[in-house]
Amino acid sequence: MAPLRSIVLAGGGTGGHIYPLLAFADCLRRHDPALRITCLGTPHGLESEIIPPRGYDLRQVPAYQLPRSINLNLLRTPDRMWRAARATGQVLDEVDADAVVGFGGYVSVPAYLAARRRKIPAIVHEVNVPPGVANRLGMRMTQHVAVGFPHQITQVPALRDARVVGVPLRQSITSLDRAARRAHARAAFGLDADRPTLFVFGASQGARSINLAVAGAAPAITGAGIQVLHIIGARNDAFAVPEGLHAPYVTCKFLSEMELGYAAADLVICRGGAITCAETAAVGVPAVYVPLPWGNGEQRRNALPIVNAGGGLLVEDAELTPEWIERTAVPLARDPGRLLAMGAAAASYGRRDGDEALRRLLLEVLEQ
Repeated sequence: MAPLRSIVLAGGGTGGHIYPLLAFADCLRRHDPALRITCLGTPHGLESEIIPPRGYDLRQVPAYQLPRSINLNLLRTPDRMWRAARATGQVLDEVDADAVVGFGGYVSVPAYLAARRRKIPAIVHEVNVPPGVANRLGMRMTQHVAVGFPHQITQVPALRDARVVGVPLRQSITSLDRAARRAHARAAFGLDADRPTLFVFGASQGARSINLAVAGAAPAITGAGIQVLHIIGARNDAFAVPEGLHAPYVTCKFLSEMELGYAAADLVICRGGAITCAETAAVGVPAVYVPLPWGNGEQRRNALPIVNAGGGLLVEDAELTPEWIERTAVPLARDPGRLLAMGAAAASYGRRDGDEALRRLLLEVLEQ
C-alpha cells in the first residue's frame, strides 16, 4: 500500500462532531507528523473556534441544513448540495486527498458527495441512535461505516454491517489514571483532598435543569460531607448557590481540562451525550445520567447500556429534583464500595482505543 499522505476530516456544528474529529487527527499526527491533515467546516459552526487553535488546517466550505420534511427547502437542496460539493471537491483536489473521514454535521454531506465523485474512499463515523441526517446520507454513498457503541448495531438495522470502533477521545482522557491524579485535581480546584466529591456538568453549554436541581440540593449534599465541583456552562444563566454550606461548593463557567474534573470526582451528574458517555465509561467514573428531555431520545439510548452494565444510574430530566438528589445521589456518593464497583463496571463497558481502532479501519480501507 502506498503511504498515507493526505487525509480530509469532515465534521462540524457541535462539539459532538468536532471533538472526535480532533482526537482522530491527533492520533494520525502521532503516527505520522508529516501527514497532511485538512479539516472541513463552515463559518458558523464551533469548528471555527476550536480547530485552528489546535494547529490544524480548517477549510470553510458552504454547507446547508438538510430538511427533515417535504417543503420549499427540499426543492432547493439539490442545487445547494451541488454547489457545496463542488467547493469541497476543489479542496480535495488541492490537497490531493487519499481518503475522507466524516464525523457528521452538515459539512459532511458535501465531503461524502465530492469523495464519491472522485472515487476517493470515505468512512462515516457515527455515534448516535438514530444516526444523524448527514451521516444517513453518507451511508448511502459508502460501505465503510464505523460506530462508537455496540448498541448501535443492534438498534439500527442500517448499521448491522458497521464496525464498532469506539469513540476517538482526547489522549488526556484515554491516558487518565484517576486515582493517581485525584489529589492534584482536587487541589487545582481548591477542594479538600479527602472529602467525597460530586462533579456536575451539562455538556459544553451546561444544563439549566441540572444546575437548579443540584444547587437546590446543595445544603443536603454538603451537609452530608460531600463537596461539589459544578461546571455551570458557558452560555447558561446564572443561578444562586446557597451560602453557609458545610463543604466546598466550587463553580466555574467552563472546563477545558475535563480530565481534571473526572480525576477529582467520586460521582458525576451529567447529560447523556455520546461523547460524555464515552468519556465517563472510558475513565471508569460512576455517573448519574440525565438525558435531554427532547430530540430523538438518543441520550437515553447512549446512557442505558452503561447503566445496564452497572456503571451508573439514569434519571429523567423532570424527575431530577433536589429531593431526588438528597434521596438517591447523596447516599451513593457516600458509599465507596458501591462507587468502586460501579466504576469498574463502567470501565468494562468503555474503551480508550477509539482513535487507534478507527485508524486501523482507515488503513484497511486504503488497502482494498
